[in-house]
Amino acid sequence: MIYLDYNATTPVDAVVLDAMLPYFNEKFGNAASITHLLGTQAKDAVEIARAKIAQTINCEPQEFIFTSGSTEAINLAIKGVFQLYHKKGNHIITVKTEHKAVLDTCQYLQNKGATITFLNVDKNGLIDLAELEKSITDKTILVAIMYANNETGILQNISEITKIIHAKNSIFFCDATQAIGKIPVDVQALGIDLMCVSAHKIYGPKGIGGLFVRRKNPRVSLEPLIHGGGHERSLRSGTLNVPSIVGFGKACEIISYDNSIEKLRDKLEQALLHLFKNEIKINGKNAPRLPNTSNIMFPFKAVDFIRATKSSLAIATGSACTSAENLPSHVLTAMQLTKQEAERSIRFSLGRYTTEQEIVEVIRLISNLKNQA
Repeated sequence: MIYLDYNATTPVDAVVLDAMLPYFNEKFGNAASITHLLGTQAKDAVEIARAKIAQTINCEPQEFIFTSGSTEAINLAIKGVFQLYHKKGNHIITVKTEHKAVLDTCQYLQNKGATITFLNVDKNGLIDLAELEKSITDKTILVAIMYANNETGILQNISEITKIIHAKNSIFFCDATQAIGKIPVDVQALGIDLMCVSAHKIYGPKGIGGLFVRRKNPRVSLEPLIHGGGHERSLRSGTLNVPSIVGFGKACEIISYDNSIEKLRDKLEQALLHLFKNEIKINGKNAPRLPNTSNIMFPFKAVDFIRATKSSLAIATGSACTSAENLPSHVLTAMQLTKQEAERSIRFSLGRYTTEQEIVEVIRLISNLKNQA
């Protein structure tokens, strides 16, 4: 199986797994049980992992809260701001191409009295900064814009976005789930107030993620979603998942950036552009993109190719969270693709273990399908 669906999830790195294993049976203590050695071992391991993650995104360790993943972190950030800042206003701004975890949370809050503005994107998937600035009012309590789109890899201009938001005295939440591990992410340099990340996108375990919550300049406060015990500075109660937290920290520790993945991605795109001439289109090609992601519109239905290669190639039409819906991508239709064009688009997302031989084989498989058409 050639795996080119790394934006959906990644395999746990062997180094990460080795770091986790002792905390399942040998060092199995509860991190809140600090009256004995096993508990303090677990607590120390959690804080070491927290420090590694904080170093990765350039925040203070106490600014990082562990959650079960990005979806929970998104809910904590958006609902937490809405509930605590309601005296200032009820207006939230987001983007039509956000992950469903953001869109669904915003739609839920709409039913609870929130006013939501869904910003448009252009054909390259980028927001209009002037439209953003115009949309912010004195009632705007939060702006939620993702760093890297999970379907297209398109990168928003976060540093300029934060300048606009802070000039209007609002809070900025950034979904960096796809960005972390693929490009450097610095919450201080970018001016981010709240940011979610997830371990399983960076060769760590599933079921663990977290939320950066800025503590100064400005200090951001949240109403917790989960109560009971006061864990994680009372923002997320519950027994900590120590093995997964250790794995998350180790996954951050072994992050490395090089241009080999981008070269392989470019090789795939260039070969397909040569093969199909003007019959294909790389969605978002003229915007800044993640180095590992390519979303390509073909002259055939994506589902036909995916079914034909299901046993040998792992790819997707878009987000893993919406793969069962059998609907055209909301991201691509927001980028002004027609329903038919969206249905002919495939996401290729490369990763740490992708080889040049695999890219050559994928090109051959697509070439064969073209010749059979």
